[in-house]
Amino acid sequence: MSNFWDVFWLMVSSFFFIAYLLIMFQIVVDLFRDGGLGGGWKVLWMVGLIFLPVLTAIIYIITRGEGMAARQQASVQRAKADTEAYIKDVAGKSPAAHIAEAKALLDAGTITQAEFDQLKAKALA
Repeated sequence: MSNFWDVFWLMVSSFFFIAYLLIMFQIVVDLFRDGGLGGGWKVLWMVGLIFLPVLTAIIYIITRGEGMAARQQASVQRAKADTEAYIKDVAGKSPAAHIAEAKALLDAGTITQAEFDQLKAKALA
């Protein structure tokens, strides 16, 4: 029966250790994500996390927890907007639209005929 309790306590302690690591990682990411927090404050928080990690983590979550959620949400929204903009830029235009843009550049004298032919071949590929 001793083996059961050894395994049980190993699982419980592993769970808490992994949760602790996730919390620390989230705090460090939040520290460097916050552009409004000065470098000196970031250093103080990091020093606290190194020398008094549990106490510093509890204080950080209490004092800056609400801001952590807002910064995380803003980061996700920025990533989503960037991804959508990239997809629209890459896949949003048809080959005809790419060729029309290249033709407009050729007519304006911005590109040469050889460059136009290269852009046209790329759009049709």
